[in-house]
Amino acid sequence: MRIRYFAYVSLMALALAGCNDTLDSASYTDLSTVKNKVEQPLPDHIVADMAKKGMDRNSPIMIRIFKEEGLMEIWKAKADNRFDKISEYHICAWSGRLGPKVKEGDRQAPEGFYNLTPANLNPNSKYYLAINTGFPNKYDAANGRTGANLMIHGACSSSGCYSMTDQEVLEIYAFARDAFKGGEKTVQLQAFPFRMTAENMVRHRLSPNYDFWKMLKVGYDNFEVTKRPPEVDVCEKKYVFNQQSANGGFNASGKCPADMSTPPALQVALANYDKTYQADYDKFIKKYDDTAWYDPTEAERKAVVAKQRAGHDIAYAPTGTALAAGKMMKVADLEDLMAKQSGQLVASGATVGSSTNPNIKTGRVGAPASNAPAQAGAPIAVASTTLPADVPIPMENPLAYAATAPVETAQAQPSSKPPFWKFWAR
Repeated sequence: MRIRYFAYVSLMALALAGCNDTLDSASYTDLSTVKNKVEQPLPDHIVADMAKKGMDRNSPIMIRIFKEEGLMEIWKAKADNRFDKISEYHICAWSGRLGPKVKEGDRQAPEGFYNLTPANLNPNSKYYLAINTGFPNKYDAANGRTGANLMIHGACSSSGCYSMTDQEVLEIYAFARDAFKGGEKTVQLQAFPFRMTAENMVRHRLSPNYDFWKMLKVGYDNFEVTKRPPEVDVCEKKYVFNQQSANGGFNASGKCPADMSTPPALQVALANYDKTYQADYDKFIKKYDDTAWYDPTEAERKAVVAKQRAGHDIAYAPTGTALAAGKMMKVADLEDLMAKQSGQLVASGATVGSSTNPNIKTGRVGAPASNAPAQAGAPIAVASTTLPADVPIPMENPLAYAATAPVETAQAQPSSKPPFWKFWAR
């Protein structure tokens, strides 16, 4: 349906402001003065902030990633075992477009919930320091998703990774190292396409990834309500969060336990949270009517920050934020644009369809697919610098399950002691 065009002023103003922010968002450290990068302490001002917030230097952390905004957050446990944000970094480079990683070589950066252990830390990375994201996890393996060597690392160049500046990854690595020294067994990494607010969900409601994102949003909501990393399980090839079952373990590809339930106190809190969310969603549905968000290509994001490469090594390849390069459009105009892009791909010999462009659908742009949770679009092919195939990784990733192996053999047995953040189980 043809609709009126209106300017998306507030969002674009924010995006343009973000374009002017420096990518070096960490506390600047002269790397030439760092004698031991693996043991480099956190800056004094961060340690002071932790003390003000009631955080122990070695208390647990959680990492949150927002692709569209190009941000990585470090959250840390306070004395009451609730988490508060202690640091935030601009992601220097991430490849592909919004949407999860599906297969090796699709240049997509992972989205989902991942557990990091000390084995995921790589002190000998060619990209200064690195942390393996843990892809593929149980959900990815159950859905046949493939890929390896997907990292958070330095050097500001990405092919499926989340690449930071060396100063940034120096701090991020230190946060994880200190948490593991304090006894944290696993650091939860939450990777989202964007902040899962009502407004953002409305903007992206026509994406073929929408059903997958709605599933991630349940975990997002659980954290927003409790300020504790949710307990994550997989059953029926879906993520489930903070679920209890007297029958024990969850089978990633099998049926969810019949008695699976949300703890009553948490259920009430989530219901109240969702009530506010639904009211906001209805408001933004009216505001944006029949408009849709154009998710920019990696090349379009790079063009926005091209000038920032000046003075850097050729390998330095910032990609910019999707907010800065994307825009709200009339649905009809978006269909025309995507058709034009698909025509260019055909001319170059590329295959047109969901395997190449997630926004090209039969009929209305982005009409939800019936198998959306197990399907994800890969990015339009663009020319860009890629990382060598031999990116060094730490010892075998404990969560990297082979997609062909029986998933049930990879399931951990339920612990007799609930995680410290399961306050309702105490």
